[in-house]
Amino acid sequence: HECMEACNHCYDACLKEKDMTMMAECIRLDRECADICAFLEQSLTRNSPFASDLATICAKVCGACGNECQKHNHDHCQNCAETC
Repeated sequence: HECMEACNHCYDACLKEKDMTMMAECIRLDRECADICAFLEQSLTRNSPFASDLATICAKVCGACGNECQKHNHDHCQNCAETC
């Protein structure tokens, strides 16, 4: 849940940056990560038999998002990277 929130905050803040072209991959991965985290959270509350598989995919997406966010010096990106 914390990762989803951090990614949504970063996504929103990135959209307000002056050079959105430079932020494009960060924006895309923020959105992907927030979505998969939310989906995983829902699957866990349903006791989904696919939760373990979804957690593996979620970890992969979170890692990619964190790596991308680390490249940017904005506070929202650094916070997102740490949370991911």
